[in-house]
Amino acid sequence: MHRIFQTFIDGLLSARDPEALRDAMAEASAALDLPCFAYLTLPGDRHAHPNLISTYPANWTTHYLERRYERFDPVIDRAINHTEPFQWGLGIQSFDPSESRHELFDEAARFGIRCGFTIPIHDVRGPTAAMTFASDERRPQFERTIGEHSRVLQLMAMYFHSHARRKLASERLINGVSLSPRELECLKWASHGKSAWEIGHILGISRRTAAFHLDNAKAKLRVHSICQAVACLVASRSTT
Repeated sequence: MHRIFQTFIDGLLSARDPEALRDAMAEASAALDLPCFAYLTLPGDRHAHPNLISTYPANWTTHYLERRYERFDPVIDRAINHTEPFQWGLGIQSFDPSESRHELFDEAARFGIRCGFTIPIHDVRGPTAAMTFASDERRPQFERTIGEHSRVLQLMAMYFHSHARRKLASERLINGVSLSPRELECLKWASHGKSAWEIGHILGISRRTAAFHLDNAKAKLRVHSICQAVACLVASRSTT
């Protein structure tokens, strides 16, 4: 465990972007027989989109974020209202058995997310977050890792959050202007020559929604065209 933890910390320290943070946690999770993880931050503004760093199936995370499931996900609800880590899933009666919540669990299960261990992170300097390690079933090794190393996993989650908070904040800054995660995502695809229609298709949103986020990015950056907004993005990245 000591070697895994040290390698994990080294990975966080050398990470230059959220993708590298994801890789560091993915490597540690795999070494501990934890199939996948999801780190979700919840902005104070209920209309703002959360940030997600995850190794969950991409089709599930896209579906989840587009439908704003974090607003009624029982796992996230408990993470917001409690501070201690908890398990959820098959055979664990931890939540209000409402029909809508059962439907969400059933839907997640179809993507291979059937049980997990969630660590709430309440940070006075930033948004509430949750780190979840999940599996497609309650495997003996998964249960053993959770049982024997729950406090170490909690410490790893806190270290991850500390690094992710700084990386995500700096990632969204362009010329001192903070873009939303979706605005930045759309602008990044625009920098690859994608049209609003193509961006919408890639992200699973409408062309109109993609154009809306691009227009917001332009307004925040005080430019008149997508080309100028892209130029701002490229210039800000070339100096980091």
